[in-house]
Amino acid sequence: MMATKGTLMATKATLLSLFSSRGRGDGELYSAIACSSGSSARLASAAPRRLNSFQVREILSRAEAFVSKWDPNSSAYAKITSLWYESRQEAKEYVRSVIELQAAMLFLASSNPSSPDLVRAQNLMQTAMKRLEKEFYQLLAANRDYLDPESVSGRSSTSTLEFEDDMNLDDEIREVGNSIGDVERASALAMADLGSIAECMIATGYGKECVKVYMIMRKSIIDEGLYRLGVERFSSSRMKKMDWGIMEMKIKGWIHAVKIAVKTLFYGERILCDHVFATSQHIRESCFASITKEGAQLLFAFPEAVARGKKSPEKMFKMLDLYDAIAELWPEIESTFSCESSSAVRAQAVSALIKLGEAVRSMLADFEAAMQKDSAKTPVPRGGLHPLTRYVMNFLSLLADYRDILADIVAGWPMKKSLPAEISDRIDDNPISGRFAWLVLVLLCKLDSKVSLYKDVAVSYLFLTNNLNYIIRKVQSSNLQFILGDMWLQLHTEKLRQYSISYVQTAWSKVAEALTEFPEEPDAGSVREAFRRFSASFEEAYQSQTASIVTDDRLRESLKLSIARTVVPAYRSFHGRFSGLLMEEDGQSVVRYSPEDLENYISDLFYGSSASGSATSSVQSQGSSL
Repeated sequence: MMATKGTLMATKATLLSLFSSRGRGDGELYSAIACSSGSSARLASAAPRRLNSFQVREILSRAEAFVSKWDPNSSAYAKITSLWYESRQEAKEYVRSVIELQAAMLFLASSNPSSPDLVRAQNLMQTAMKRLEKEFYQLLAANRDYLDPESVSGRSSTSTLEFEDDMNLDDEIREVGNSIGDVERASALAMADLGSIAECMIATGYGKECVKVYMIMRKSIIDEGLYRLGVERFSSSRMKKMDWGIMEMKIKGWIHAVKIAVKTLFYGERILCDHVFATSQHIRESCFASITKEGAQLLFAFPEAVARGKKSPEKMFKMLDLYDAIAELWPEIESTFSCESSSAVRAQAVSALIKLGEAVRSMLADFEAAMQKDSAKTPVPRGGLHPLTRYVMNFLSLLADYRDILADIVAGWPMKKSLPAEISDRIDDNPISGRFAWLVLVLLCKLDSKVSLYKDVAVSYLFLTNNLNYIIRKVQSSNLQFILGDMWLQLHTEKLRQYSISYVQTAWSKVAEALTEFPEEPDAGSVREAFRRFSASFEEAYQSQTASIVTDDRLRESLKLSIARTVVPAYRSFHGRFSGLLMEEDGQSVVRYSPEDLENYISDLFYGSSASGSATSSVQSQGSSL
């Protein structure tokens, strides 16, 4: 059949525009496809560079035989089967014939644009491209399990079997043998087959059709994967209304999801894109970005939305968990979304880190302000542990587990006031140590301000002793010890020792002094009077302090030992020295307590009034019986 002049001219115009205008106006991805059309050096080398009319006719005949055999409009068999499924060898020959057909078309377009063979070649090319497009789709669909992100993510951009000629793929895989499993072997074959089709379609100017099929198939897999991971879109109003308990579960689920999404889902898709579109960096980068951008931005929008929500110190730990998850994955995020086309995803992840960091800094400031504003005017009963001390130190000890993340967050965030030199000189010169030391100092100052609430000076010292001891123990038993350091601990341990000494001296020194108030040459009367003063002083001190409480076992034993050393040795010596002068005229002894009695009573101290009630009654009965 003779082609009309108009048909020939239209065919020539179509051919010449294939490599420059196909996909024009469809954005960055299709611009990349246009730039990449005909750029494959490997495929170009498979076709003869110079042809004559005889060779062109041979190429057309050979291509027509292949194309007609697998044209579903010409063969019922071709409708129901796959070329690559039936014979991979024949499939490779099919691709080679298409590349030769392209070379023939270029020869005809430049040497004889009016030739009817050019129309014939163009029709064959269109039919072949429809077949390759169908085969590309079928390969993607049939090998979905082998191309799932988990299977593909075990590979790398450079670890896949590489060969100069796809014709040697089967031999290469057989040589590898048992070094790879069935899934890896099937995955390698599928990626190689997809790559050969993509390379052919891009080189012949049909990259747009190839990429469109790939994007539809693969984006659905990414979207489905994210859906299965529980990634969803949250409106700002829904986030604000969400109960924090539910939000905590959502955060926990997101942290699990982001690890799988980044390390498996997105990374696997990046590897697959890199292999399928290996001949064009522009296409593989733009294609990957188009497939993953929406899902990845949705994924990283969640932590930013959490950071924008209502803030309180208790929520800080979940904010830090979110920050830590992104920071830990950042090398993978940066490498997987490294291309310019994916810059929006990197920007979204960075934005999430920034907003989370701002939220944490805001909550740290609120935490400090809450301590400063504590205005409770009721003293803690029995000089015990203040609730503020327990809350703050438990909070800080948990916060210390995030010291590396916090160091990044507070870097460059100036403190409103400087630490006293006695503290700043004893901690490491870094933002995180200074920040924690300041928060503990704020707590200590607040505790100092509550001392005036106690009428009994001794109990006020016991209050300071109890609370500073708790602070030190919390530092020693948590990562705070690495933040504040040994010198900080030494400084505050010495302060604790001074508080303990002050308590013992204030509460018990008068008891020991009662034995020293008598003449140099005492007579029986002065000795008996000294014993009476001692007993009265001991009873007063004991009854005053018996309700006091010390919750820490080691501190309790240390204080009792100090009291015993202050009171018992002097009493034991006095008791032994003047035992012969202790009887009244009526034959009654003035001695109310033996040294052993004192030790027993002292051992009952600091358990609180309920624990020492029997001992108190015994002391009272001793006093009333004399």
